Amino acid sequence: MEKKDLRIIFMGTPEFAVGTLSTLIEGGYNVVAVVTQPDKPVGRHQDRLQPSAVKQYAVAHNLPVLQPVKMKDEAFVNELASYKADLQVVVAFRMLPEVVWSMPRYGTFNVHAALLPQYRGAAPINWAVINGETETGVTTFFLDKDIDTGRIILQKPFPIPDDADVEYVYDGLMKLGAEAAEETIDKLIEGNGEIESIAQPEDDSDLKPAPKIFKETCHIDWQSPAKKVYDFIRGLSPYPGAWSDMVRVDGAKEKNALTMKIFKSAKTSTAANGEPGTFTVERNKLFVNASDNKLEILELQLSGKKRMLARDFLNGFRDVEEYKLK
Repeated sequence: MEKKDLRIIFMGTPEFAVGTLSTLIEGGYNVVAVVTQPDKPVGRHQDRLQPSAVKQYAVAHNLPVLQPVKMKDEAFVNELASYKADLQVVVAFRMLPEVVWSMPRYGTFNVHAALLPQYRGAAPINWAVINGETETGVTTFFLDKDIDTGRIILQKPFPIPDDADVEYVYDGLMKLGAEAAEETIDKLIEGNGEIESIAQPEDDSDLKPAPKIFKETCHIDWQSPAKKVYDFIRGLSPYPGAWSDMVRVDGAKEKNALTMKIFKSAKTSTAANGEPGTFTVERNKLFVNASDNKLEILELQLSGKKRMLARDFLNGFRDVEEYKLK
């Protein structure tokens, strides 16, 4: 069988998934339909519908688009079956019921942005950086009943530089994931659906999870060592952004609460000279005390303001040392 003869259903939602979908389309693979999330209400009054990045790409390339609200819906399952797909490829989508993932004769494989079994979950890229990992990667694996636990087909590693943020790793893994998907499909075609795969270990006691990230997850703990705070900041930059509340050192209440998001920082070897979360300004540079050392703040954003360099912030916020982060 040639790749133009293998009928593929692609499933995904965000820009990360577009990296793989575009590689398949441009590579001449036979993607017969795309499944993505329903359009999302946006705007102040939630009165506009925003299509996913995958839908936008699919529509631009005249691909049929399916947008089920419920994956077990009988009408959707029947429509999906009508495409008679040989294979389903999933990238950054949702959990699939067995009636869906078991449908194609070659099965359904997922492209996951981590080296499984580590970092199972919704936010593997963020958590790898937050935890200070020096390496991550992508994994293709066959879907089964539990999330991210299926048999591993192949893995490709990706180094994480010490100064890399999520955007850098995201872009790198998006490209690497597309390569892994293409290689996996080629192996399936070569083996006429047969491909070597390895079971993941059943013992998950020493595995690092990658749960979904919420606003509360992004709150900075300044009682932590500076290295841990540094990794936390870059692991949430540029989105959704690590944050702290700014409060007065003397305990006085502000009329309007101030929140500071921090997008970029730099480690220092200078010991902290105050309580964790307190500011110091030296030579027009902004520092915050962690539990051991000072951390230099390079890029930030105050609530209601635009993202800015720390030196520009200091030009308009000269009494910053009267505040602390908590």
